[in-house]
Amino acid sequence: MSEPNRLINEKSPYLLQHAYNPVDWFPWGDAAFEKAKKEDKPVFLSIGYS
Repeated sequence: MSEPNRLINEKSPYLLQHAYNPVDWFPWGDAAFEKAKKEDKPVFLSIGYS
């Protein structure tokens, strides 16, 4: 199994189920937008699904 991403520290069951995805996911917050701005990249927003 791969190493978990930063979602491993979240409480949301939805976010936790993606903690081992090979994606550098961020929970909603300033850090995601700061990194996107610094790297001049867009933000990909996932709002979940049911």
